[in-house]
Amino acid sequence: MQPHHDVPPSTTAPSAPTLGVALIAHNAAARLAQCLEALSFADDVVVVDNGSTDNTIAIAQANGARVLVVADWPGFGPQKNRAVAALSTDWILSIDTDEVVSPELAASIRQAIRAPLADVYALDRLSSFCGQWVRHSGWYPDWVPRLFKRGAARFSDDLVHERLVFDTSAARLDGKLMHYSYENFETVLRKLDAYSSAGAKQRHAAGKRGGFGKALGRGAWAFIRTYVLRRGFLDGRAGLMIAVFNAETVYYRFLKLAAMNRQRNNRQ
Repeated sequence: MQPHHDVPPSTTAPSAPTLGVALIAHNAAARLAQCLEALSFADDVVVVDNGSTDNTIAIAQANGARVLVVADWPGFGPQKNRAVAALSTDWILSIDTDEVVSPELAASIRQAIRAPLADVYALDRLSSFCGQWVRHSGWYPDWVPRLFKRGAARFSDDLVHERLVFDTSAARLDGKLMHYSYENFETVLRKLDAYSSAGAKQRHAAGKRGGFGKALGRGAWAFIRTYVLRRGFLDGRAGLMIAVFNAETVYYRFLKLAAMNRQRNNRQ
Protein backbone atom coordinates (compact mmCIF):
# COMPACT_ATOMS: atom_id res chain seq x y z
CA MET A 1 0.00 0.00 0.00
CA GLN A 2 1.28 3.38 -0.95
CA PRO A 3 1.66 5.79 1.95
CA HIS A 4 -1.09 8.40 2.12
CA HIS A 5 -0.03 12.03 1.91
CA ASP A 6 -2.51 14.69 2.95
CA VAL A 7 -2.80 17.48 0.41
CA PRO A 8 -3.00 20.84 2.17
CA PRO A 9 -6.08 22.83 1.26
CA SER A 10 -5.59 25.69 -1.13
CA THR A 11 -5.11 29.02 0.57
CA THR A 12 -6.02 30.97 -2.55
CA ALA A 13 -9.38 32.66 -2.11
CA PRO A 14 -11.64 32.89 -5.17
CA SER A 15 -11.32 36.26 -6.83
CA ALA A 16 -14.16 38.69 -6.27
CA PRO A 17 -16.30 39.50 -9.33
CA THR A 18 -15.31 42.73 -11.02
CA LEU A 19 -17.56 45.68 -11.86
CA GLY A 20 -17.17 48.08 -14.77
CA VAL A 21 -19.18 51.23 -15.44
CA ALA A 22 -20.08 52.33 -18.97
CA LEU A 23 -20.86 55.99 -19.67
CA ILE A 24 -21.29 58.05 -22.82
CA ALA A 25 -20.67 61.81 -22.79
CA HIS A 26 -20.92 65.01 -24.76
CA ASN A 27 -20.29 68.30 -22.96
CA ALA A 28 -21.22 66.66 -19.65
CA ALA A 29 -19.03 68.70 -17.30
CA ALA A 30 -21.91 70.03 -15.18
CA ARG A 31 -22.55 66.85 -13.15
CA LEU A 32 -19.77 64.49 -14.26
CA ALA A 33 -17.46 64.90 -11.24
CA GLN A 34 -20.29 64.08 -8.82
CA CYS A 35 -21.32 61.12 -10.99
CA LEU A 36 -17.79 59.67 -11.05
CA GLU A 37 -17.03 60.32 -7.37
CA ALA A 38 -20.01 58.11 -6.47
CA LEU A 39 -18.52 55.28 -8.56
CA SER A 40 -15.30 54.88 -6.57
CA PHE A 41 -16.29 51.29 -5.69
CA ALA A 42 -16.07 50.18 -9.37
CA ASP A 43 -13.03 48.35 -10.79
CA ASP A 44 -13.12 50.14 -14.14
CA VAL A 45 -14.97 53.17 -15.52
CA VAL A 46 -15.00 53.98 -19.22
CA VAL A 47 -16.34 57.20 -20.75
CA VAL A 48 -17.00 57.23 -24.50
CA ASP A 49 -16.86 60.89 -25.49
CA ASN A 50 -18.37 62.31 -28.66
CA GLY A 51 -16.28 65.43 -29.22
CA SER A 52 -16.90 67.41 -26.04
CA THR A 53 -15.73 71.02 -26.13
CA ASP A 54 -16.01 71.68 -22.38
CA ASN A 55 -14.01 70.09 -19.53
CA THR A 56 -15.66 66.67 -19.80
CA ILE A 57 -12.50 64.77 -20.78
CA ALA A 58 -10.31 66.46 -18.16
CA ILE A 59 -12.87 65.81 -15.41
CA ALA A 60 -13.23 62.17 -16.42
CA GLN A 61 -9.47 61.60 -16.41
CA ALA A 62 -9.02 63.45 -13.11
CA ASN A 63 -11.53 61.06 -11.54
CA GLY A 64 -9.76 57.95 -12.80
CA ALA A 65 -11.95 57.08 -15.77
CA ARG A 66 -10.68 55.76 -19.09
CA VAL A 67 -11.74 58.05 -21.92
CA LEU A 68 -12.38 56.89 -25.49
CA VAL A 69 -12.97 59.72 -27.96
CA VAL A 70 -15.03 58.88 -31.06
CA ALA A 71 -15.80 61.23 -33.94
CA ASP A 72 -19.14 59.89 -35.18
CA TRP A 73 -22.52 59.75 -33.45
CA PRO A 74 -24.43 56.51 -34.22
CA GLY A 75 -27.27 57.21 -31.74
CA PHE A 76 -27.74 56.56 -28.03
CA GLY A 77 -28.19 52.78 -28.23
CA PRO A 78 -25.16 52.00 -30.42
CA GLN A 79 -23.01 54.49 -28.47
CA LYS A 80 -23.87 52.80 -25.17
CA ASN A 81 -23.02 49.43 -26.70
CA ARG A 82 -19.62 50.86 -27.61
CA ALA A 83 -19.02 51.76 -23.98
CA VAL A 84 -20.13 48.30 -22.83
CA ALA A 85 -17.82 46.63 -25.36
CA ALA A 86 -14.86 48.63 -23.98
CA LEU A 87 -15.18 46.87 -20.61
CA SER A 88 -13.85 43.41 -19.73
CA THR A 89 -15.32 43.13 -16.22
CA ASP A 90 -17.63 40.39 -14.94
CA TRP A 91 -20.48 42.84 -14.31
CA ILE A 92 -21.43 46.06 -16.07
CA LEU A 93 -23.28 49.09 -14.76
CA SER A 94 -24.52 51.55 -17.38
CA ILE A 95 -25.55 54.99 -16.18
CA ASP A 96 -25.70 58.48 -17.67
CA THR A 97 -23.39 61.36 -16.80
CA ASP A 98 -26.25 63.24 -15.12
CA GLU A 99 -27.05 60.32 -12.79
CA VAL A 100 -25.55 59.79 -9.33
CA VAL A 101 -25.49 56.47 -7.44
CA SER A 102 -26.60 56.98 -3.84
CA PRO A 103 -24.55 55.34 -1.05
CA GLU A 104 -27.40 52.88 -0.36
CA LEU A 105 -27.56 51.89 -4.02
CA ALA A 106 -23.77 51.49 -4.14
CA ALA A 107 -23.97 49.04 -1.21
CA SER A 108 -26.79 47.15 -2.96
CA ILE A 109 -24.76 46.86 -6.16
CA ARG A 110 -21.72 45.52 -4.32
CA GLN A 111 -23.90 42.93 -2.56
CA ALA A 112 -25.66 41.95 -5.79
CA ILE A 113 -22.48 41.12 -7.68
CA ARG A 114 -20.96 39.41 -4.63
CA ALA A 115 -23.93 37.04 -4.23
CA PRO A 116 -26.05 37.41 -7.39
CA LEU A 117 -29.71 36.42 -7.41
CA ALA A 118 -30.21 37.43 -11.05
CA ASP A 119 -28.24 38.28 -14.19
CA VAL A 120 -29.93 41.68 -14.62
CA TYR A 121 -30.90 44.26 -11.99
CA ALA A 122 -33.15 47.30 -12.21
CA LEU A 123 -32.37 50.54 -10.37
CA ASP A 124 -34.88 52.86 -8.71
CA ARG A 125 -34.38 56.15 -10.57
CA LEU A 126 -35.66 59.44 -9.16
CA SER A 127 -35.45 62.39 -11.58
CA SER A 128 -35.43 66.14 -11.08
CA PHE A 129 -36.81 68.86 -13.34
CA CYS A 130 -35.32 72.34 -12.96
CA GLY A 131 -34.40 71.66 -9.34
CA GLN A 132 -37.54 69.77 -8.23
CA TRP A 133 -37.72 66.01 -7.65
CA VAL A 134 -40.63 64.57 -9.64
CA ARG A 135 -42.73 61.73 -8.22
CA HIS A 136 -45.55 61.61 -10.80
CA SER A 137 -45.98 62.71 -14.45
CA GLY A 138 -44.95 59.24 -15.64
CA TRP A 139 -41.47 59.84 -14.26
CA TYR A 140 -41.78 57.87 -11.02
CA PRO A 141 -41.69 55.07 -10.09
CA ASP A 142 -39.04 54.50 -12.74
CA TRP A 143 -37.28 51.15 -12.51
CA VAL A 144 -34.51 51.09 -15.13
CA PRO A 145 -32.49 47.92 -15.88
CA ARG A 146 -28.85 49.05 -15.74
CA LEU A 147 -26.73 46.41 -13.94
CA PHE A 148 -26.07 43.17 -15.75
CA LYS A 149 -23.71 40.24 -15.98
CA ARG A 150 -21.41 40.37 -18.99
CA GLY A 151 -23.17 38.92 -22.04
CA ALA A 152 -26.60 38.88 -20.40
CA ALA A 153 -27.87 42.10 -22.00
CA ARG A 154 -27.21 44.75 -24.63
CA PHE A 155 -28.77 48.06 -25.61
CA SER A 156 -31.22 48.37 -28.48
CA ASP A 157 -30.01 50.15 -31.60
CA ASP A 158 -32.52 53.01 -31.21
CA LEU A 159 -31.24 56.52 -31.96
CA VAL A 160 -33.10 57.81 -28.90
CA HIS A 161 -35.09 56.26 -26.03
CA GLU A 162 -32.84 53.21 -26.14
CA ARG A 163 -33.55 50.33 -23.79
CA LEU A 164 -31.62 47.42 -22.33
CA VAL A 165 -32.55 44.16 -24.08
CA PHE A 166 -32.33 40.87 -22.18
CA ASP A 167 -34.06 37.48 -22.03
CA THR A 168 -34.42 37.04 -18.28
CA SER A 169 -36.32 38.85 -15.54
CA ALA A 170 -34.71 41.77 -13.73
CA ALA A 171 -34.40 41.85 -9.95
CA ARG A 172 -34.63 45.15 -8.07
CA LEU A 173 -32.04 46.87 -5.90
CA ASP A 174 -32.47 49.08 -2.84
CA GLY A 175 -31.29 52.68 -2.99
CA LYS A 176 -31.89 55.52 -5.42
CA LEU A 177 -30.27 56.48 -8.71
CA MET A 178 -30.50 60.27 -8.55
CA HIS A 179 -31.13 61.70 -12.02
CA TYR A 180 -30.39 65.40 -12.53
CA SER A 181 -32.06 65.37 -15.92
CA TYR A 182 -33.09 68.97 -16.63
CA GLU A 183 -30.93 71.38 -14.66
CA ASN A 184 -32.26 74.59 -16.26
CA PHE A 185 -34.45 75.94 -19.08
CA GLU A 186 -31.52 75.95 -21.51
CA THR A 187 -31.22 72.19 -20.99
CA VAL A 188 -34.97 71.77 -21.47
CA LEU A 189 -34.93 73.60 -24.82
CA ARG A 190 -31.79 71.81 -25.99
CA LYS A 191 -33.23 68.38 -25.20
CA LEU A 192 -36.59 69.29 -26.75
CA ASP A 193 -34.85 70.03 -30.03
CA ALA A 194 -32.54 67.00 -29.84
CA TYR A 195 -35.25 64.50 -28.87
CA SER A 196 -37.79 65.74 -31.43
CA SER A 197 -35.16 65.58 -34.19
CA ALA A 198 -33.96 62.10 -33.21
CA GLY A 199 -37.54 60.84 -32.94
CA ALA A 200 -38.36 62.25 -36.38
CA LYS A 201 -35.28 60.63 -37.94
CA GLN A 202 -36.13 57.29 -36.36
CA ARG A 203 -39.71 57.39 -37.68
CA HIS A 204 -38.56 58.64 -41.08
CA ALA A 205 -36.20 55.67 -41.39
CA ALA A 206 -39.13 53.36 -40.56
CA GLY A 207 -41.27 54.90 -43.32
CA LYS A 208 -43.65 56.76 -41.00
CA ARG A 209 -45.38 59.98 -42.06
CA GLY A 210 -46.00 63.26 -40.24
CA GLY A 211 -48.21 66.30 -40.74
CA PHE A 212 -49.66 69.32 -38.96
CA GLY A 213 -52.85 67.55 -37.93
CA LYS A 214 -50.97 64.56 -36.57
CA ALA A 215 -48.51 66.87 -34.78
CA LEU A 216 -51.35 68.81 -33.14
CA GLY A 217 -53.34 65.71 -32.13
CA ARG A 218 -50.41 63.70 -30.84
CA GLY A 219 -49.04 66.73 -28.99
CA ALA A 220 -52.37 67.38 -27.26
CA TRP A 221 -52.63 63.72 -26.27
CA ALA A 222 -49.10 63.79 -24.84
CA PHE A 223 -50.11 66.72 -22.62
CA ILE A 224 -53.31 65.01 -21.39
CA ARG A 225 -51.52 61.71 -20.76
CA THR A 226 -48.77 63.39 -18.73
CA TYR A 227 -50.75 65.99 -16.79
CA VAL A 228 -54.02 64.11 -16.18
CA LEU A 229 -53.63 60.36 -16.61
CA ARG A 230 -50.15 60.24 -15.08
CA ARG A 231 -51.14 62.79 -12.42
CA GLY A 232 -48.61 65.41 -13.38
CA PHE A 233 -50.79 68.00 -11.64
CA LEU A 234 -49.58 66.54 -8.32
CA ASP A 235 -46.05 67.72 -9.18
CA GLY A 236 -47.18 71.35 -9.22
CA ARG A 237 -45.33 73.72 -11.53
CA ALA A 238 -42.82 71.04 -12.54
CA GLY A 239 -45.66 68.73 -13.58
CA LEU A 240 -47.17 71.40 -15.80
CA MET A 241 -43.80 72.18 -17.39
CA ILE A 242 -43.14 68.48 -18.04
CA ALA A 243 -46.56 68.08 -19.68
CA VAL A 244 -45.88 71.07 -21.93
CA PHE A 245 -42.38 69.77 -22.69
CA ASN A 246 -43.74 66.34 -23.68
CA ALA A 247 -46.45 67.95 -25.83
CA GLU A 248 -43.97 70.21 -27.62
CA THR A 249 -41.48 67.39 -28.17
CA VAL A 250 -44.17 65.27 -29.85
CA TYR A 251 -45.56 68.26 -31.77
CA TYR A 252 -42.19 69.21 -33.26
CA ARG A 253 -41.28 65.57 -33.86
CA PHE A 254 -44.18 65.15 -36.29
CA LEU A 255 -43.62 68.55 -37.91
CA LYS A 256 -39.97 67.64 -38.52
CA LEU A 257 -41.06 64.24 -39.83
CA ALA A 258 -43.43 65.95 -42.29
CA ALA A 259 -40.56 68.17 -43.50
CA MET A 260 -38.38 65.08 -44.02
CA ASN A 261 -41.20 63.42 -45.99
CA ARG A 262 -41.48 66.48 -48.25
CA GLN A 263 -37.75 66.54 -48.86
CA ARG A 264 -37.78 62.89 -49.81
CA ASN A 265 -40.73 63.39 -52.17
CA ASN A 266 -39.02 66.36 -53.83
CA ARG A 267 -35.94 64.26 -54.53
CA GLN A 268 -37.98 61.51 -56.16
